[in-house]
Amino acid sequence: MKIPRNLHDKMILHARKELPHEACGYLAGQDDTVMETYPIKNIDQSHEHFSFAPEEQFTAVKDMRQKKIVPLAVYHSHPKTPARPSKEDIRLAYDPDIYHVIISLARDTPDIKAFKIDKNKTGKTRVRKEEIEIL
Repeated sequence: MKIPRNLHDKMILHARKELPHEACGYLAGQDDTVMETYPIKNIDQSHEHFSFAPEEQFTAVKDMRQKKIVPLAVYHSHPKTPARPSKEDIRLAYDPDIYHVIISLARDTPDIKAFKIDKNKTGKTRVRKEEIEIL
């Protein structure tokens, strides 16, 4: 996945702004290149999980369709824990084609990692770390 520096920085700013809660949103673009970020309100207002505000999610998807881009990733922050999927992140991952980008703010320097989470029909889950290239 390729993320332009300005969009990478926008994600980090969003994550910091939402502290002490998790921030969340979409990264959208074409192929594996992010072209737009969509910060979405976390209606759970929690530091351990998130849920998109439905009206903001709908608006984001509508805008993506108009721009002819697609959701490439769901991103969210972990205010106090590492940038790796939690058990809940894995449980709630339903689309094996979308990236899950996690921003850890546990240290002074944010740590951002991307994952693909795939569940097969037998219930076995595979979590793969994916490369992020900052443009």
